[in-house]
Amino acid sequence: MKQTILITGSSSGIGKATAQLFADKGWNVAATMRTPAKGADLAAHENIEVIQLDVTDKASIDNAVATTLEKFGRIDVVLNNAGYGTFGPLEYATDKQARTLMDTHLFGVIDITKAVLPTMRTQKSGIIFNVSSIGGTLTLPFVSLYHAAKWAMEGLSESLSFELAPLGIKVKILEPGAIGTGFLEAMEQHVGEGENAYTPAVQRMMANFEGLTEHSSTSESVAEVVYDAVHDDSDTIRYLAGPDAVEMYKQRREVGDEAFIKGLAQQMLGEVAAS
Repeated sequence: MKQTILITGSSSGIGKATAQLFADKGWNVAATMRTPAKGADLAAHENIEVIQLDVTDKASIDNAVATTLEKFGRIDVVLNNAGYGTFGPLEYATDKQARTLMDTHLFGVIDITKAVLPTMRTQKSGIIFNVSSIGGTLTLPFVSLYHAAKWAMEGLSESLSFELAPLGIKVKILEPGAIGTGFLEAMEQHVGEGENAYTPAVQRMMANFEGLTEHSSTSESVAEVVYDAVHDDSDTIRYLAGPDAVEMYKQRREVGDEAFIKGLAQQMLGEVAAS
């Protein structure tokens, strides 16, 4: 029987590239997304079933899992990929922005994991693969909500790995760096109205951010990391993806937290960091 992967957030980026790669490798793919019409090109692939799924809606999750099992009979891997970012001073983020971000990145992962675990327990096998970020191991200025969600996902995943190992189920974490799209431009921004106390630092951060992502990766190269990790039988939990992620993670470990944070503040904010 072919193996099956269920992917959230499959309409673009890492999710879409991973769906295409696994289907090309002979896997069955449940490519889920909030708006299935955006997956028409994926649906044309004989191995891919495009399914509606909103990770903030439990009924939608249950229906997507049931549809996947009805279509393919099993779920071997879940790639919890759906997500987005926010940028700006925490003070100006609305309650809705904060809670929706957490609902998507954390509680959505929890609800999907709970929905597939009965099947994986019966199979005595499976992989819960959570898409974090290099931002789940370090932080940048004015991305506090996004980092909060990713660091929470990291803790959830690592602890869950203990719980599920005796059941034959593995937990893995993907930590990609920048992908070849405008990072800040793609983020939901909350920078406040007009000039405010944070404006100089926000402007400096935005001006310097491009240099931090000059070694960005393609979604296709990250999908290759996912595929290799799924087939890795070692006890590895975290998989870095992209040269920038590898380099930044290495730097933090080599110089220590305090020196790394100080250096990053100088790089991103310059003299504003000390004012």
